[in-house]
Formats: sequence, structure tokens, C-alpha cells
Amino acid sequence: MNIAFFLLPKTEVVYLSPRSTLRQALERMEYHRYSAVPLVDEKGRYAGTITEGDLLWYIKNTLGLSLEDSERVRLCDIPQHMKNEPVSIYADMRDLVRLAAVQNFVPVVDDRGLFIGIVRRSDIIEYCAQQLFGEESKAGLRVAPGSSHARAAASSRE
Repeated sequence: MNIAFFLLPKTEVVYLSPRSTLRQALERMEYHRYSAVPLVDEKGRYAGTITEGDLLWYIKNTLGLSLEDSERVRLCDIPQHMKNEPVSIYADMRDLVRLAAVQNFVPVVDDRGLFIGIVRRSDIIEYCAQQLFGEESKAGLRVAPGSSHARAAASSRE
């Protein structure tokens, strides 16, 4: 399976610049209800991921930080405690699944290292569920015809 199948393109991704401010990050994350967003530099390269935890730890450890001060703090000055590893658009599904196990999304870069989008963990889980199960079940999962789950579901309807 090609990673491009799962790609949410950069044009549809909410991301920030490392030069964005703490306040801009807080407002964008609150508005979209995200707990993390990718950082993309001025050359279009993936520069990391900023998380709610990064922002909260910075605020907690900066005595006297006001809302006004948050407009002057750049994201590049805030330590990132979690490293969301990117994958190449040519990476295989194993790499994607391995990273998605510990990241809400996996950043994707092209062969020049430019950020081209993300793959959401929820999209990978949905795809895997559809591969593991066939027809739609009551819980929204898909049950493969002829499987023990399908036979159990059929006998419960009799």
C-alpha cells in the first residue's frame, strides 16, 4: 500500500512556522481542538511538532509570563519534548504503522525533505479495520464474511 493513499496534503493541514508565537499556537490549537501541530520552516521543510505539553511546560517554567508576553515568545525558543519523526513519501507501511503507534499523526516529506502533508493515525486504524473485517457490524467495524465473528453475528440474529 502506498503512503500517498493516506496523505492529507499540506494545503489541508493546520501547521505553524517555528517563527510563530506562543499565543498564535495556543489560539490555533484551541480553535481547531488539536493537541499538536507540525512546524514547517520558511523553506517548506518539516521542523518538528509543537504539542500542548510543550506549551504548558514552557508556561509553567516561565515565571510571570503574561498573555502579552506570549505574543513575543517564538515557537523555535520552546523546547519540544516529543520528537514526531517524519517518513518519506516512499516509506513502506511498516514504518508508517510503527510511528503511528506513538504519534497522533505522521509527517510526510518528499525526496527533497520538503513537508508535503501528514497521515493521521485515525486513517490508518480505519484502513486496518476495513482490511481485518469485511461487512459493516453494529459497532461500526466491518466483519469479514465467513469469519467466526460473522457466524456469531448471524446466529445471534436467528
